[in-house]
Amino acid sequence: MTSTQTSPLPFLKGHGTENDFVIVPDTDNTVELPADVVARICDRRAGIGGDGLLHVVRSAAHPEARAMAGEAEWFMDYRNADGSVAEMCGNGLRVFARYLEHAGHVTAGEIAIATRDGVKRVHLDKDGSVTVAMGRAVLSEDGVTVTVEGRSWPARNVNMGNPHAVAFVESLDHAGDLFTEPPYAPAEVYPEGVNIEFVADRGPRHVAMRVHERGSSETRSCGTGACAVAVATARRDGADPAESGTPVTYTVDVLGGTLIITEHPDGEIEMTGPAVILAEGTIDPSWLATATTA
Repeated sequence: MTSTQTSPLPFLKGHGTENDFVIVPDTDNTVELPADVVARICDRRAGIGGDGLLHVVRSAAHPEARAMAGEAEWFMDYRNADGSVAEMCGNGLRVFARYLEHAGHVTAGEIAIATRDGVKRVHLDKDGSVTVAMGRAVLSEDGVTVTVEGRSWPARNVNMGNPHAVAFVESLDHAGDLFTEPPYAPAEVYPEGVNIEFVADRGPRHVAMRVHERGSSETRSCGTGACAVAVATARRDGADPAESGTPVTYTVDVLGGTLIITEHPDGEIEMTGPAVILAEGTIDPSWLATATTA
């Protein structure tokens, strides 16, 4: 967005397990969204507020998604709250799908959505929940040590299209305030930063987590993080669907609710949870002009 914007910018607000997003519909990819404007929009005091921004664009109209247009009509151009571009966001994908239904672009059932991590399959359930095919996890032996207030834990390196470090703790309080990114070493394992999850057991195949999201501080939920946590916990528990031939399902409690994560024998991971559109309106163009210089 530049200071030449003269008309109000439509937006919506939505959340998935309280991971909240500003949604900017832009069918033909005509809206410019530089990092400083995205950060100002996502600011919880000076802007609308959100953990991230969902820029809704037809795949054919966006250079990063044009090659996927034959598979997926819509592209989720996702931005973190600080304005940086991200590969994927699981909760954001559910909210994105809910918006497409809300706007009349799709109906309940199976849809495909393009992301920077490829085309994702989504099922809009009639009961209001949304199931997302999240792809496969890549586990690396290159882990890190995460430190909070003098206490350190080894963290499992899991990639869900974006990087995660999963640390198992006795209490989620051990994660500290998570306002700032917990230190980790060696830093070169994650050259572009990392999402850090702290995980505590709640029962058989049931865990709870807190997360510091790269570019967004602590959030109420992280979909790719919940998937990374489920996979890391399964391996810790000695469960691997690729070896057993049996799907493994974990319940993952996040601060904003609960997600159900299933890993299948072929490695595909499905995430099921709610997604809500709660408001819509327009952003004043004069405010946007000041946002570019703030």
